[in-house]
Amino acid sequence: MKHNFNAGPSILPKEVFEEASRAILNFNDTGLSILEIGHRTPLFESVLNESVALMKELMGLDANKEVLFLHGGASTQFFQVPMNFLSKEKKAAYLDCGVWGTKAYKEAAQFGRVEVVASSKDKNYSYIPSGYAIPEDATYFHYTTNNTIEGTQMHHIPDTSVPLVADMSSDILSCSMDFNKFTFIYAGAQKNIGAAGVNIVIVDKKFLQSANSGLPSMLDYRQHVENGSMLNTPPVFAIYVCMLTLRWLKKLGGIQAIERLNNEKANLLYTTIEELPVFHLPVAKENRSKMNAVFTMHDAELEKVFLSRCKEEGMVGLSGHRSVGGFRVSMYNALPLSSVVAITELMKDFSNKYGS
Repeated sequence: MKHNFNAGPSILPKEVFEEASRAILNFNDTGLSILEIGHRTPLFESVLNESVALMKELMGLDANKEVLFLHGGASTQFFQVPMNFLSKEKKAAYLDCGVWGTKAYKEAAQFGRVEVVASSKDKNYSYIPSGYAIPEDATYFHYTTNNTIEGTQMHHIPDTSVPLVADMSSDILSCSMDFNKFTFIYAGAQKNIGAAGVNIVIVDKKFLQSANSGLPSMLDYRQHVENGSMLNTPPVFAIYVCMLTLRWLKKLGGIQAIERLNNEKANLLYTTIEELPVFHLPVAKENRSKMNAVFTMHDAELEKVFLSRCKEEGMVGLSGHRSVGGFRVSMYNALPLSSVVAITELMKDFSNKYGS
């Protein structure tokens, strides 16, 4: 049995793989593959419409929110957001808590003034800053809700009247929150929503009214809204996989149900690591991510031995990012509790053998 702890593209539900594989050969008994159906036919329009409806239902979005399924990944939004809403006469506020936040504000600086309100770079992004002020004259405040590489997560929504823009690529649909408090949300699909190649954008209609004019059509959110995510040929198969994953989540009981499971997985893993002296948790306890647990070993010489043991047990994707080192256990929605049980049991056994 394989235990998939990859940070992304990541594990998806088995039933999603099975249904998607059938659709590649014969989509909805049409005799056609999902890979060859026309994107402007009722066959695909029903897929896209259901995907949008499921996102709205699962997130409890109000009538002021538009849901888009766009090409690419979240990194495109690093420049597309400021291209649409920032200018040399405007200012945007950014929180710098990791690699993705840094890339986002550097891209934004090409389009207008950027104020980094706080940063945790001083401690290698091992915590989330607090007590910072968000300038009231900012056009928007941008932050990353979960830092996949560094293993930190925002567990609250900032209290501000400034429009909130959030990169939720690695924790969207994993925990309950009032999504309507956000003016703009974007997320690459390949963690909790579906397959790589599609990016989900949720934007407030009123915020769209403030978008800049004279933009290239493919980079103008208003054009995508007007054309219902079909300004050009959308990533058909990737959106189809999103629909299947969203169906799975709804059948499971929605975000509240998956949040209980995610809490159980994270609590088990972190409690186990805390009890084993061979391992070390570098992230501030109150900021630990429930999606990506980052940890190291006090004896770096044992790291290769531990990874070898993991490989023997069918565990993949455990190496930490090169900028952080150590290990990373990604616990996205589709990861079963049994996989977390398996790695904690292995960790206990390893610590008993090498911890003295």
